[in-house]
Amino acid sequence: MATALSEEELDNEDYYSLLNVRREASSEELKAAYRRLCMLYHPDKHRDPELKSQAERLFNLVHQAYEVLSDPQTRAIYDIYGKRGLEMEGWEVVERRRTPAEIREEFERLQREREERRLQQRTNPKGTISVGVDATDLFDRYDEEYEDVSGSGFPQIEINKMHISQSIEAPLTATDTAILSGSLSTQNGNGGGSVNFALRRVTSAKGWGELEFGAGDLQGPLFGLKLFRNLTPRCFVTTNCALQFSSRGIRPGLTTVLARNLDKNTVGYLQWRWGIQSAMNTSIVRDTKTSHFTVALQLGIPHSFALISYQHKFQDDDQTRVKGSLKAGFFGTVVEYGAERKISRHSVLGAAVSIGVPQGVSLKVKLNRASQTYFFPIHLTDQLLPSAVFYATVGPLVVYFAMHRLIIKPYLRVERAWRGPNHVILVLWQVRLMQESVRRIIEAEESRMGLIIVNAWYGKFVNDKSRKSEKVKVIDVTVPLQCLVKDSKLILTEASKAGLPGFYDPCVGEEKNLKVLYQFRGVLHQVMVLDSEALRIPKQSHRIDTDG
Repeated sequence: MATALSEEELDNEDYYSLLNVRREASSEELKAAYRRLCMLYHPDKHRDPELKSQAERLFNLVHQAYEVLSDPQTRAIYDIYGKRGLEMEGWEVVERRRTPAEIREEFERLQREREERRLQQRTNPKGTISVGVDATDLFDRYDEEYEDVSGSGFPQIEINKMHISQSIEAPLTATDTAILSGSLSTQNGNGGGSVNFALRRVTSAKGWGELEFGAGDLQGPLFGLKLFRNLTPRCFVTTNCALQFSSRGIRPGLTTVLARNLDKNTVGYLQWRWGIQSAMNTSIVRDTKTSHFTVALQLGIPHSFALISYQHKFQDDDQTRVKGSLKAGFFGTVVEYGAERKISRHSVLGAAVSIGVPQGVSLKVKLNRASQTYFFPIHLTDQLLPSAVFYATVGPLVVYFAMHRLIIKPYLRVERAWRGPNHVILVLWQVRLMQESVRRIIEAEESRMGLIIVNAWYGKFVNDKSRKSEKVKVIDVTVPLQCLVKDSKLILTEASKAGLPGFYDPCVGEEKNLKVLYQFRGVLHQVMVLDSEALRIPKQSHRIDTDG
């Protein structure tokens, strides 16, 4: 049985989570959520004295949360300062912000940030920032010859190149999408940029086409056409035609790729490229749950090469991967090895060491943060120096483990403490208070062959039989989901499900899913969605096909 929560423990709950609304929720959404929770937690609906007492406390807390969030002024203060700001007298808050006008300005700023987040979800922005670093002075120094030169006592580390690119998408219709992209590059004091506009149309379930127009200060106008087509269920082809206008005339280009699924996890590619850098390339890529293997051979101008690479995927919470590759051709030979690891919910950090002849030794650091990529290639030496290889290998490991111990682990510990036992106890009380409402909802839904939640689970799902112990990271949320059913419909917004009444986060900082098995009109349906993905049920596409 759940133990009672103290007033202090209840007071630590976030108002948005209590009302089960997004931080961008409108006044209508707040009002609807408030009315629904008032019906759920109303003390008169519970006869048991213990349940009645807990319901009364939650009812009062929900009322308090609605009073704060329904008023734009107090909501702005809460968004900026939290509950501590609300506990101050009005003049204290105003004095801290100088004038009431500044409170309104801060509220408007938060509104703009919310609108920007909504826009970001629709436009699917993608970006890359690459900063090249020349650190050869760390290893290739001439101390004896230049020891008297001013400033020669410290190695010179320089940024010798930089590249920035960004793209956004704008859905025009159900089949048409506009794509705007741009890039800026600079190297050794010389730079330039370009801007491209593309219009993509999905012509059928088997293919799409894309028209592209571009211009830049280093190159002239560009016109391109890209086509994609599924030839068979296991084979597809893409063709990209381009005309590049420059002072030297028109330079045409054509690239065609034919791909075929050789088996469930293996794809073979044949590529033919004609134009400035003509080449023929064939490759085989095998991707499984535990590994990724690539072998490729290219014959072309100016480069011909053979490539083999392997990546091993560890089945751990941090999705660790180690990789190695060997590439040999007319340009020389390059050996590369490295690793990458998930450091937060949306961030993956990776590092690789590249050793080549005649390229030398380089360290490549990459951070993927949601749809943004940050890449830092650091050139250490033009020669094959053991010291450069050693520091390029050991240095990133030392930095990572130091960051993990001093920054990442303490952060996750605080997160788990905030969503710790007290919050779980609150969730258990919420579920107990939902039982009577759920019973009435199920009776009403059964009478009209409506929506019945058979089973629902939330958390990290593990399919590997060797890791059965990790299944404790999935919690049963059948009762809370059924309680949210209204008029045979269940609608969840684009937000983490951990804030829903009766939910809690069973695995802080890890990827989570919501899996629902439900019955509608006497037929079983099933769906699984990501933690922050919107969900609307029932849907015909969720139906379980029982034929055969």
